Amino acid sequence: MERRDFLKSAVAMATVAAAGNALADDKKNEIDHEHMDMGGMHHHGNPNEKLIAAAADCIAKANICLQHCITLLGEGDKSMAACAQSSSQVIALCTALEQFAAGESKHLSQLAKVALDVCKDCEEECKKTEKHPQCKACKEACAACYQECKALVG
Repeated sequence: MERRDFLKSAVAMATVAAAGNALADDKKNEIDHEHMDMGGMHHHGNPNEKLIAAAADCIAKANICLQHCITLLGEGDKSMAACAQSSSQVIALCTALEQFAAGESKHLSQLAKVALDVCKDCEEECKKTEKHPQCKACKEACAACYQECKALVG
């Protein structure tokens, strides 16, 4: 794959992920608003709140890392390709993980098992490039998401 094709693919994946996050944020705001209208009814929180927060943070940090990698790749730094690929995969998987956790899906634990591997791989890849603050932040967010997934699946 040529660098131009890779960059186009990476930008397209980041755009899709960002759109998915925007839709999820809109839905969350809608749900939050509905819960405010419940009056005296007691609302029980989602048991997956820590996982939801960890996945959302992972998505945000991986998006920043990916954009940084794309910039450096555009400048000819091919050493950032693996980091860009792993952060792109984290964005896709953690978007699904966040949605499954928010919806309390019966398939959440299965997805969390996959997320363990993807987040660990990204953490390891970002360790190689953590001299860049964006990569270090992504590494830390992946480690936190890994821990939350591990807590869920045991």
